[in-house]
Amino acid sequence: MQSIVKDMSLAPSGHAKIEWVKNFMPVMSAIDREFSQSKPFAGKKLSITLHLEAKTAYMAKVFKNAGADVVITGSNPLSTQDDVAAALVEDGITVFAVHGCSQDEYNDFLNRAADFSPEIYIDDGGDFTELIHTARRDVLSKIIGGSEETTTGVLRLKALERQNKLEYPMIAANDAYCKFLFDNRYGTGQSTWDGIMRTTNLVIAGKNVVIAGYGWCGKGGAMRARGLGANVIITEVDPIKAIEAVFDGFRVMKMSEAAKIGDIFLTLTGDKDVITGEHYPLMKNGAMLANAGHFDVEINIPQLESQSVSRKTVRKNVEEFLQPDGRKIYLLAEGRLVNLASGDGHPAEIMDLSFAVQFFSAAHILHNHSRLEKKVYLMPEEINSKIAEIKLESIGVQIDTLTDEQKRYLGL
Repeated sequence: MQSIVKDMSLAPSGHAKIEWVKNFMPVMSAIDREFSQSKPFAGKKLSITLHLEAKTAYMAKVFKNAGADVVITGSNPLSTQDDVAAALVEDGITVFAVHGCSQDEYNDFLNRAADFSPEIYIDDGGDFTELIHTARRDVLSKIIGGSEETTTGVLRLKALERQNKLEYPMIAANDAYCKFLFDNRYGTGQSTWDGIMRTTNLVIAGKNVVIAGYGWCGKGGAMRARGLGANVIITEVDPIKAIEAVFDGFRVMKMSEAAKIGDIFLTLTGDKDVITGEHYPLMKNGAMLANAGHFDVEINIPQLESQSVSRKTVRKNVEEFLQPDGRKIYLLAEGRLVNLASGDGHPAEIMDLSFAVQFFSAAHILHNHSRLEKKVYLMPEEINSKIAEIKLESIGVQIDTLTDEQKRYLGL
């Protein structure tokens, strides 16, 4: 298969980025050392649909070194880094990804990844899974299973499972402890604010920051906003998460009330129409809207545009929507993932854990698919523990172990 990337001359810059993150991903490096020798994926086809940047590229290389024949495409048009894509092609991996590609091109890239007829795949958001279960059922017979990276994607998988439409076993990599506790909380928390601050060059301290959704991503976003000196407000639909936010020291209110006082709005729910035409007339002049949920539907952009006098780009990744009364509302990164569209995504040390989960998820499917049902599975607990142990060892942290007597006392 012939790769489709923007410019192969960008490859040297991509190689430098991959080498940089490799220095800070000791778990993936340990996996690489071990499995590049045993090559458990030898002869197996693997499709990857993820945000195509340096950390993802290193994971793809680890899979290749473990014997897999790898095809990779991006899961978001604005998160692909063209130099990294070119570097992967030079490393012998087939790539279909161009930064800023159109929706038609994005769909074409997904179809090309399906044309590869993978046996295992890694998805981010559920688009590839949706494609396989609808328009590309012709490749179903080859697939033995896969894994899903995001909360949104896992929700879509579970919907398929409830309807008895899931055609093969899937690992909910997002729901592994070593993923959501660190990636969703610390990774999203830091990278989202990196993207917002890099894009706006404005201070966060003293501003009213409205966080929509208090799941693990929302918790991370709220934690970092408070650390930057913001006054944090949470909006929620889940009463348990809402009371948790109250006990964590945050103000909780409806979006219709928060809209009147917010300076920066950040959506992290995984659902659509979190901020809509109902809310825009209530917002202050200069209010800023950003999204860190997987799809660009949390902020209803068509309604914002229809209510505006004009729409124009005023700064890279910042659009101004002029309201009839003269107020200006700003949208960051077209409402797409602000941490990737306007930044470099999660820190390497965080993705080290997440991609270790992905590697072992794929390995679990490889070795156990014949015994697995067409269901959504959690990562086995012992694999989570193994990943954490490797990480602790790599940073020089030692922990205690239970004595035999303590194990007996606990019934272990």
